Amino acid sequence: MSQTVLEEIEEIRSLLAERTQASGDLPLALRKARRQLPRRIYRQGMRLAEALPLLEHPKLSLTLDQAALHGASREVTAHLRSINLAERRKDRLLQMLGSMAFSLLAVVALLILVLRWRGFV
Repeated sequence: MSQTVLEEIEEIRSLLAERTQASGDLPLALRKARRQLPRRIYRQGMRLAEALPLLEHPKLSLTLDQAALHGASREVTAHLRSINLAERRKDRLLQMLGSMAFSLLAVVALLILVLRWRGFV
């Protein structure tokens, strides 16, 4: 049973590398992707990362709650599979363009305000 949890953890690590470009072992990849993950998903991933050394030991793996680890791995895997990279890129581009448009409008408004205050408009 712990072997399946280990396989699920490996799948999570590969999904983290693919979907969030966070490579390395599971704790390192989770730390790299922390800002991109919801708090609950990050905590579930860290629960799996903390259990990883115990899962590799045959007798210590019996002390872990396998059902909770399976639930955590299912939740993290479901979230990582729902990440759409193209949608993220599009959202980031639109956010940048919106920020630039707002800045440009603010500069134009301030320019008109200053010109009106000086009496040129």
